[in-house]
Amino acid sequence: MSKMEMKKAGLSWLMRMAWRDGKSSYGKLILFIFSITLGVTAVVSIYAFSETLRDSISQQSKSLVGADYVIESDKPANEKVQGIIDSLGGAGAREISFLSMAAFPGNIGTKLVEVRGLEGDFPFYGELETEPASAAKKYKEGQALVDATTMLQLDLKQGDSIKLGGVTLSIGGILNSVPGNTSVFGTIAPPVIIPLDYIDATGLVQTGSRIDYKYYFVATQDQDMVQLEETLEPVLEAEDADLDTHTSEGRRMGRRYDNFGKFLNLVGFIALLLGCVGIASGMNIYIKEKLKSIAILKCLGATKRQTFFIFFIQVGSMGLIGGAIGTVLAYFIQQLFPIVADGMLPLDIEVGMSPQSVLLGLSLGLTMSILFALYPLMRTLYVSPLQTLRVVDESGARSRKASWGVGLGIVLFVFCFSWWLLGDFLNSLSFVGGLALVFLILTGMTYGMMKLIRRFFPVGWGFMARQSLRNLLGPQNQTLTLVLTIGIGTFLMSTLYFTKDMLLAKASIEDKANSANMILMDVQREQMDAVSGTIQEQKLPVIDRIPIVTMRVESLKGINVDEIRKDSTSQVSGWILSHEFRVTYRDSIIGSESLLEGEWFPTVPETGAVPISVSADFAEQAGVGIGDGVTFNVQGRIMDTQVKSIREVDWTRLQPNFSIVFPKGILENAPQFGVITTRVPNEMVSATLQQQLVQTFPNVSILDLKRILTLIEDILNKMGWVINFMSFFSIFVGVIVLLGAIYNSKHLRIRQSALLKTLGAKSAQILRMFAFEYAFLGILGAASGVLLSLLGSLALSWLLFNTSFVPSWIPFVIIFPSIVLLVLVLGVSNSFGVIRSTPLEVLRKGHNG
Repeated sequence: MSKMEMKKAGLSWLMRMAWRDGKSSYGKLILFIFSITLGVTAVVSIYAFSETLRDSISQQSKSLVGADYVIESDKPANEKVQGIIDSLGGAGAREISFLSMAAFPGNIGTKLVEVRGLEGDFPFYGELETEPASAAKKYKEGQALVDATTMLQLDLKQGDSIKLGGVTLSIGGILNSVPGNTSVFGTIAPPVIIPLDYIDATGLVQTGSRIDYKYYFVATQDQDMVQLEETLEPVLEAEDADLDTHTSEGRRMGRRYDNFGKFLNLVGFIALLLGCVGIASGMNIYIKEKLKSIAILKCLGATKRQTFFIFFIQVGSMGLIGGAIGTVLAYFIQQLFPIVADGMLPLDIEVGMSPQSVLLGLSLGLTMSILFALYPLMRTLYVSPLQTLRVVDESGARSRKASWGVGLGIVLFVFCFSWWLLGDFLNSLSFVGGLALVFLILTGMTYGMMKLIRRFFPVGWGFMARQSLRNLLGPQNQTLTLVLTIGIGTFLMSTLYFTKDMLLAKASIEDKANSANMILMDVQREQMDAVSGTIQEQKLPVIDRIPIVTMRVESLKGINVDEIRKDSTSQVSGWILSHEFRVTYRDSIIGSESLLEGEWFPTVPETGAVPISVSADFAEQAGVGIGDGVTFNVQGRIMDTQVKSIREVDWTRLQPNFSIVFPKGILENAPQFGVITTRVPNEMVSATLQQQLVQTFPNVSILDLKRILTLIEDILNKMGWVINFMSFFSIFVGVIVLLGAIYNSKHLRIRQSALLKTLGAKSAQILRMFAFEYAFLGILGAASGVLLSLLGSLALSWLLFNTSFVPSWIPFVIIFPSIVLLVLVLGVSNSFGVIRSTPLEVLRKGHNG
């Protein structure tokens, strides 16, 4: 082809040249595609599952509630609430529910259950799944439906009896599923459904009992759920009632899994970034290898745009292929999520791949490949034909404006994509800023180390060690590229591991030998001594006897709650204004609390307002601080108090904790009930104690924390499995990135090896020289990455997770040496082919590897 014909060559010629050149370097290009594929797989699989979860929640929200909307309260509907119910056409179904211990005559087992008394045609959506199916209707004749797991655990069968307080009913069927019952809470307190008419006869509705009253509705065709919420919610809130629609329940359920989903998104994003690092570093080395070929093409008449587009087409093709393969792999990987999340989600998930997910995978592969390869590709524009003779070196020539434009495009891509995944502008900005800072620090550390080596060169070392260091400093060295690749890869992987450990450690549960593992609730005041005596008769300790008094906030800083509700500018939470607080009184701080501000008062002083201690959450949501007044309505009696201290409360501890604590000497004579805690050594003792307590004190509810701990540990294990799987997936991407970067540095080693052999060096000597060089690169990159990830994780613990940071030892003793060893092994194994090349072969190939 003549020069004139080459200048007129169009797209078909460019594509043929890209194909021919790609065939000669298919090994390197496969590694690029692999980097893209794994990054796309991680992001698309997580995105597709999150999308499926959102759609499932939206579609099944009515079945989750059992109705279009429900009005609920912790007390019977007053005249105003009843008027609202009547104006809506009357409730289609009613429910009264509470927690209680259930006994089973003829069976030694007992169980904390959620008693649900139903009246009407509930549920309107979904169904009561029972065995036999007829039991879903027949129980209304005076039978009970008992949760299937409870039936299995206690070896019960249809026709057996269940005793709830003063009522004994026949078990009419097995209850497999009921709307409005989440899987987690349903395991702790499984549902038992009985006719509403039998609730009063149980005698379990007593002082201190938590009773929920619900009124279920079917919406008319013209009812808008959002407008209904906006209209009725403020009115009902003023009457201590609440409105829940199926749409609000869907939003609430989506938020429950929001943090878990955000972490998975972060994991996928890190895998994607590792793939981008692989593309940038690999393409940088790949283009260096192709400089002579580009110069030859220009000697034959190719324009700089044509040579640029040859490799641009290669990169774009790799992006599309990697995106397509990654999307297919994502479909198969996301099939695992519903299996792993079984028991964590109260709805059925049918995974699939939407057109949006497919488009995301293809566009992501194309965008990340082009964007992160564009900077090294710009070198092709400035290659001189004279480079065929090695007369000039223009490898550093680039347009400054174009370089800044590409850099800005990369930053915007990373920022916009992280914002889309994390959903928070400031967190995304911090994340991108942190990555940029890490990049600059690694670059500075690498240049600084190279400068120190030049200035204080170890002239006393052996020849091979000296030569290895000189290779790192020589012209066309790839030290910066490899250290950045190793360092950023190690940083991302270590940060991921530190973050994973923080999440799991924060959610872990301690079961200390001296802590309570059984909590007895709703103990009436006159029963406290008798219940304590029953526990002690079993040779068990009474760890805590906690008095509880119920009260509501009457005013804050002298302003009545009714006035605060009317103030549209008020920042006080509605929960503070309408909640019935359970408070206690004592003379000391307990283990789950720490004093943040103020002074603790163990007893009521002789003069002045009653001092109280509030939790940090209460202080923030009520807008009160030290010295502010809070007035309470203590079951009809108005009591003025003053905030004297603010406590940090660890609500994750499985023990009774309180937002408000009074000192001793003021509430002792108020109507109250109690909570008693103890510790049982094993399941047999626990069953014996529960059986005796249920028979003697049927109103007392018992939380067996051993069962709860087992349930939560199971959920945490499942969460940990998903987190570990995605973390190791990202680490695998990092390994592929390192492999690609080292493999593509091969061409420079071939020339070095040929020159050393010409000077008389043996293959074993050259191999040891390369081993020393790769070991140095691995140590510098991995050490920098781990140390920077330690600082980054410390910042995350303060800013994002709001928890103390205890560094995991894994990145230091496993990740760091593993990365160094991996770099060494990959580098040395890659060098075997290098040292087998003779100097004559290298000269004939023109050093193009």
